[in-house]
Amino acid sequence: MPNNTVIYIFNRIVRLSILFFILYLIFTNFGTFLMIIGIFLILGFMFVYNLKKKMKTNGFNFQFKQGANFNPNDFANFNNANFNNSNFNGFANAPRMDEVQKAKDFFGFTHSPTKEEIKKKYKELARKYHPDINDHDDTMMKDLNHYKDVLMSTVE
Repeated sequence: MPNNTVIYIFNRIVRLSILFFILYLIFTNFGTFLMIIGIFLILGFMFVYNLKKKMKTNGFNFQFKQGANFNPNDFANFNNANFNNSNFNGFANAPRMDEVQKAKDFFGFTHSPTKEEIKKKYKELARKYHPDINDHDDTMMKDLNHYKDVLMSTVE
């Protein structure tokens, strides 16, 4: 009989350990599952919060006043405008007048030069200001390239 009780106790311990092992696997995997779901929920809320934050209008409130007379013909009509012109660089890309004058002074022009004149003078000044000739100082060459771009953008 003592063998039966030992076997019975051993079987009980094995069954309980298997049960605890299964419960451990269930709850640890379920805990991992809950953590993953929680992370997705937090990321979702953060995404929605940032999206709403970006959609706000930075304090600009556009309001129509009731007493104002609104006439749509007072505004410019751009429907027939031709923006595909090859000479149109846009207002943001146009060089400033003082920048153009600095470029002309740098190149030594007193008049509005042509493309050929700019290229010829550029080659001459490039030989003079090249970093290999000026002890590896490239500031004058950078200025030369910048001013060449400025002058080339003003030539039609």
